[in-house]
Amino acid sequence: MSLPTGPHSARTGAFGIDIGGSGIKGAPVDLVVGEFSADRVRIPTPQPATPEAVAAAVAELIDSFNLPLDMPVGVTFPAVIQHGVALSAANVDDSWIGTNVEKVIAKATGRSVHAVNDADAAGYAEAVYGAARGHSG
Repeated sequence: MSLPTGPHSARTGAFGIDIGGSGIKGAPVDLVVGEFSADRVRIPTPQPATPEAVAAAVAELIDSFNLPLDMPVGVTFPAVIQHGVALSAANVDDSWIGTNVEKVIAKATGRSVHAVNDADAAGYAEAVYGAARGHSG
């Protein structure tokens, strides 16, 4: 499942996860305004940062919030991501290469998950909600 493509989507909320080499950050996000709808929580990234260990940490972080069971999860990940699969691994264990990030996180959390490269997500958010909103090029 894909997350909504803009502020006029029928879905108004999702849970955002940013997986990094030293920390995993997460918070519910209001997709209408592009802002957190609760305080962000940060936990250390497990070492080694294998798919199983990171997925368990993400599930723990999500479970620390009282969220609707149907709330989708958007994951930003430090790798080239194609159709949910990590084609590289930066600051996480090399065992991620070839791993379907969406499937691993979905299995651990029981939620619908969409994963993208972290820098791509930042650029998209800037275009939809930030200074680039309404500008071409």
